[in-house]
Amino acid sequence: MTLSAAAFLPLLTRWSIHPAVVISCLLIGAVLGTYFPEQSKPLSAISTIYVDLLRMIVLPFMVSAVIFSLQKLFRDGDSGRLMGRLIPVFLAGTVATTLIGLAVTLLEPPGLGIDQGTRTALGGIVGNAADRANTIIPLLSPETAAPKLTFESVILSLVPSNIFESLSQGDMLKALVFAMLFGIAAGQVPSRVSTSLTDALETIYRSCQTLARWINFPLPLVLICLSASQIARTGWSPILAMGAFVGNYLLISVVLCLISVWIIAQRSGQSLAFVLQALRESIALAIATNNIAVCMPAMIDGLSERLAFMRTRVELLVPLTVSLFRTGQIVYFVAATLFVAQVYENKLSGAELVLLGLVAWVSSFATGGMKGLALITMTGGICAQLDLPFGAAFVLFVAVDPICTFIRTIINVVTSCAAITVICPRPLKLT
Repeated sequence: MTLSAAAFLPLLTRWSIHPAVVISCLLIGAVLGTYFPEQSKPLSAISTIYVDLLRMIVLPFMVSAVIFSLQKLFRDGDSGRLMGRLIPVFLAGTVATTLIGLAVTLLEPPGLGIDQGTRTALGGIVGNAADRANTIIPLLSPETAAPKLTFESVILSLVPSNIFESLSQGDMLKALVFAMLFGIAAGQVPSRVSTSLTDALETIYRSCQTLARWINFPLPLVLICLSASQIARTGWSPILAMGAFVGNYLLISVVLCLISVWIIAQRSGQSLAFVLQALRESIALAIATNNIAVCMPAMIDGLSERLAFMRTRVELLVPLTVSLFRTGQIVYFVAATLFVAQVYENKLSGAELVLLGLVAWVSSFATGGMKGLALITMTGGICAQLDLPFGAAFVLFVAVDPICTFIRTIINVVTSCAAITVICPRPLKLT
């Protein structure tokens, strides 16, 4: 019996995002990167092309989804109640995230009690001449300099002066602000006039979803290439030397994800296993792409189709949480800063811990589109606020950033889904 294309493609999608397949592909890639480094380094081009294909559809997907959803929301007359729930949920979620990050890092301090062998390994990485040269250049480069955080700079980062420039530069936050304002305005236009716009936006939205599903088919191959090329470039020594920090960050992510999954289960009325299955595609994409924006179609499908939350609400809230609810960045700033303080045996006071939490939260708003060197440099700016040395530690965080990036993306995906389920009304019909 042969499977038709309509039946085979969903089966292929489910197979490509199965946890066993994802983990197996990552392990295969690690083996290839370890034993065949020269042959594995060029494989990074495949993962780069894959991520670029997904990024290609992110902005049109987000803009069309927000405008389309807001337009329908204002016509339904339910916008005030939804926005009234969004702000307190965001505030409570960021405060809880910061406290969990502080508690886990202080209870299990990764920077204390480091043995002499590990300190020697860390010193060797920092003292390497080539790495030191690479460290100086990014620190002096204008592209990666940590921005000065002021109220004015935060406000300016939200308002687009030229929406076409923001779209061409991939500035998601400014594009989101434009889409929200345009969607609110479109919601005030009579239906007889705006019907054609509504149909066009829905066509763009559905087309982007279809493209995202097609692009996800080669995910196992991409995971192998991603893992192999990364291990081939950095090797295992930086990862092992920074194992305590990575382990601490991973522990924080596990705590946050377990709490978030429990919240989703309570709000949806489903079992924990069912919730994990509904989020499986989003988490697999987070691991493969390290980019929460490209996970948006999968997040919308999981919350609306599998968990039965109202689709129009989910389509609006997913881009909002992706752009504004950056819990992964908050806990990264907290954990990295505390790690530096512990390595240098600098015990922070209660007031300094409060300052750290506030600066980490404010800094998260300025991280739209940032990753890698830029995000690490911003961490150095936070350390400077607390008079902590960071220059020598810079290259160490660079070495383990690929691992921290996918952990950070998973945190953002799962906690965003939890926030959306709290904001949205409970499903009327459970599946």
